[in-house]
Amino acid sequence: MSEQQFDIVVFGATSFVGQILSRYLMETFGSGGDVKWAIGGRSEAKLVNLKTDLGATDLPILTANADDEPSLRKMCGQTRVVVSTVGPYALYGEPLIKACVELGTDYCDLTGEVQWIRKMIQTYEEQAKKSGARIVHCCGFDSIPSDMGVYFLQQQARETLGAPCTEVKMRVRALKGEFSGGTVASLMNVAKEAGSNPALRKELANPFSICPPEHRSAKRQPNVKSAEYDRDFDAWLAPFVMAGINTRIVHRSNALMGAAYGKEFTYDEAMMTGKGIKGRLAAYTITVGLGGFLVASALKPTRYVLERFVVPKPGEGPSDEAQKKGFYDLRFIGRTADGKTIRTKVTGDQDPGYGSTGKMLGQAAACLAFDVSKTERGGGFWTPSSLFGDHLVSRLRDHAGLTFELLEQR
Repeated sequence: MSEQQFDIVVFGATSFVGQILSRYLMETFGSGGDVKWAIGGRSEAKLVNLKTDLGATDLPILTANADDEPSLRKMCGQTRVVVSTVGPYALYGEPLIKACVELGTDYCDLTGEVQWIRKMIQTYEEQAKKSGARIVHCCGFDSIPSDMGVYFLQQQARETLGAPCTEVKMRVRALKGEFSGGTVASLMNVAKEAGSNPALRKELANPFSICPPEHRSAKRQPNVKSAEYDRDFDAWLAPFVMAGINTRIVHRSNALMGAAYGKEFTYDEAMMTGKGIKGRLAAYTITVGLGGFLVASALKPTRYVLERFVVPKPGEGPSDEAQKKGFYDLRFIGRTADGKTIRTKVTGDQDPGYGSTGKMLGQAAACLAFDVSKTERGGGFWTPSSLFGDHLVSRLRDHAGLTFELLEQR
């Protein structure tokens, strides 16, 4: 542990999101100051160019390759926290997890690949508990706004209603932004794997797939798969593409916090498309479009066409100006066991998949490095809310452009 020189190392710093994260850390912490951080990746030349672009002459560079374990171990041995933007994680992520777990190095990322998270938990969690490595997946748009949004709602429910909510819904009221190339690649990889693996399809349908085996609910979990009307929000709904990962993370958070939301807690997510005929038509249009994309991603010929001509490639993304014009507005409603309700909202001030994700990921890494000691929370596979709690809510409000607001309770 005495060899550690850095608080945070950004691995994959020259990727599109890695550059956004590095710029954010530079703007927030500078270089050569109290927060000691470095950029890492496989190409020294690209890292030098990024360092020049950042205007950070004293920013350290570490070279490591995602499939070269000795180089990863050398990098991990020099830092308290590694934050990785190298995805799809199911293809490139395991060697870095292995190195962090073996060395006791803390780690966070922005994966949304539930099948890979499950595999990592099954393979490495016991070793992580022994080594003290804290692994925190899903620290971007999936799943911090959902996970921390439910955490915030439950905190407010306890304070104002005297009990947690046993039922929570999240609805995307508004969202402007583009899917990142990495996110699309991850979604297509999941669809590809599931298309040829019935066991994986069954696993992906299980809302408790990444919870400890003993954490299950007898109550059926709601799941918006098609257009439907929601009386609570007086709006038509369409499926939300991130619901598959976000709901799993929220349930794992509940499990890791000792069923703090209740053993029969239910949670679902969807997109609001508006009222009346227009809202209904939009809901059906989105449902058909999303279904068509997933089917096309699962089949080799159509997947080739999508990758070649339609979807953004990993490393591609919108301009800085477009990122700053993005935003999101998420609404939550919760009900206690005795029927009391509470409404909250979470907003972000930039493109969810790029600008806002970079800031959330940066603050999660800082939270991991500085706010929660290993005596408070030991090694293992955590979620953002179960490990960071109020610390991250404060950081996101103060430094990442997110708001958490109580709207009403009754």
